[in-house]
Amino acid sequence: MSFIHIKKAWSLSQNDITGEREFIKRREILKKLASSSLVFAGSSFLPYSVYGSANSFYPPPVNKIYNVNRELTKEKYATTYTNFYEFGSNKNIWRKASKLKTKPWLLSIDGLVNKPLKIDINDLIKKIGGIEERVYRFRCVEAWSMTVPWAGFPLNKIISLVEPNSDARFVKFETFYNPDVAPGQKQKWYPWPYQEAITIEEATNELSFMATGIYGKELPNQNGAPFRLVLPWKYGFKSIKSIVKISFVKERPIGMWEKLAPKEYGFWANVNPNVSHPRWSQATEQQLGKEERIPTIIYNGYAEQVSDLYDNLQNKLKDKLFR
Repeated sequence: MSFIHIKKAWSLSQNDITGEREFIKRREILKKLASSSLVFAGSSFLPYSVYGSANSFYPPPVNKIYNVNRELTKEKYATTYTNFYEFGSNKNIWRKASKLKTKPWLLSIDGLVNKPLKIDINDLIKKIGGIEERVYRFRCVEAWSMTVPWAGFPLNKIISLVEPNSDARFVKFETFYNPDVAPGQKQKWYPWPYQEAITIEEATNELSFMATGIYGKELPNQNGAPFRLVLPWKYGFKSIKSIVKISFVKERPIGMWEKLAPKEYGFWANVNPNVSHPRWSQATEQQLGKEERIPTIIYNGYAEQVSDLYDNLQNKLKDKLFR
């Protein structure tokens, strides 16, 4: 008896991975192009296919402190194999997501803060002082992973800007709601709009990152344009996309997936190879672009930066740490 092996969409060959050295070389070429005679005075000549956008924030400076000993996932796979249920339940939703208008994009920051704010995302970037690039591991709860260069700024810069008061224990994030553009939001069994939350202690951790770009240019819609959260030590569903509202609150919010299936998707969602999902193991993961599975690391390899967060929070909040 013979079997036909059907290759998964994300199971790619080693040759399909962009190494860090090659990516850095490409960034240097883009910088030279941006300063060369190809950019005419008073114009934005470089097309999206070459430069990503005419936005002056890109390509951003690289923060070399945040790097990992893994090869970068090739851009075309990291930007076409994505979860974004607002546009459908399959991974290939980039065409549908392209309909979302992301300019202008108004962000509201409210709740238990001294200085609430409503501001366009580009104005926020200027107010904060620009963006940087960090390479992070990314681990999905579905047991696949990637390694990508995010552009953006630390979440704690927003916290400093709005000055939450002492009653603010959690930070709640909310994505857009527009069923006319996002067909998945017409499915009433999901509690739209998508919401997620983390503790104020997690929000002030150095790794908590607000991403506005990827691979040296602006985020494409399917990856959460123009503004998303990135929490590299947690499963990916916590890293909410296309954020329109951030609220500082006292009581613990319940995220969309936790509300739908609390036994499968809990509040903490810290990457832990020793705690299986009810329907599959979390002990190993499939990197996009590679055939072999690799062992999953506790906190996705970021234990040194985040493990201290959870020494007291479990008892403090009376919740299960790894759920």
